[in-house]
Amino acid sequence: MTAIERPTPAQQTRRLAVLAAAVFAVIVPVVQALGGFGLSQAEFAADGNQTLRVAGYAFSIWSLLYLGLLIYAGRQALPQTGESVLINRMGWPSVVAFFGIGFWIVMAALNLKAASVVVILASLLALLLPMLASARTIRATGAMERDRWFLIWPLAALAGWLTVAAPLNLITVATAFEALPAALSPTGWAVLAVVATTLVGIGVTWALRTLAYPLPIAWGLVGAFVAEQEVKPVLAFTALAAAFALVVAGVIIVFGLRRGVERR
Repeated sequence: MTAIERPTPAQQTRRLAVLAAAVFAVIVPVVQALGGFGLSQAEFAADGNQTLRVAGYAFSIWSLLYLGLLIYAGRQALPQTGESVLINRMGWPSVVAFFGIGFWIVMAALNLKAASVVVILASLLALLLPMLASARTIRATGAMERDRWFLIWPLAALAGWLTVAAPLNLITVATAFEALPAALSPTGWAVLAVVATTLVGIGVTWALRTLAYPLPIAWGLVGAFVAEQEVKPVLAFTALAAAFALVVAGVIIVFGLRRGVERR
């Protein structure tokens, strides 16, 4: 079992910051949509989506991601929740990531394309790097431990989705600015992005051994297949094959690598 100890005042302050950041991340898109402030996310993405698109339904995953963020943050706000290694290590990185995804909505509404790329990449790295640094602890966390369900799953799922969203955002902005290098065709760059995203997904899954990370990536790749199958079949079926490969690899990695440690 992971060692648990009561939070100090400084740790409690960090936990309140996590809660504030999670609420910010959830509230900003609601306020933006209800207030009609600036561009919607769909309008922002439409300017530059000629190279790579993802079907609109795929973005419904945000409902689950937001729920996960609130559960993760809400649990830490409870006085009976002890301090664990992962709660300590992932606290401030999650604050950065949560504020980042909230500010991305603002960047998109203001049509600040370059800034949106920086913000989404920063949000991804803020989660992914400390998770990889804590991979041994994540792998050692038991299947029934609270940190597995209320910390690893929500944060890994968000990191997984951002692993799809960040390169999509980058390609969309590069297309809008007509800045894609001529070394490859636009479809070539899209295929490269799909392959690179899949390889990153498999590599991180190997390190973390949790399906929470690759499943959102596969969901996004299937969304690319649905959006592109009629116009760009090569790209579409590459994305579909990548999604299938990622899920199969994830299942094999998570459930097939048994070394005396539960991994789910």
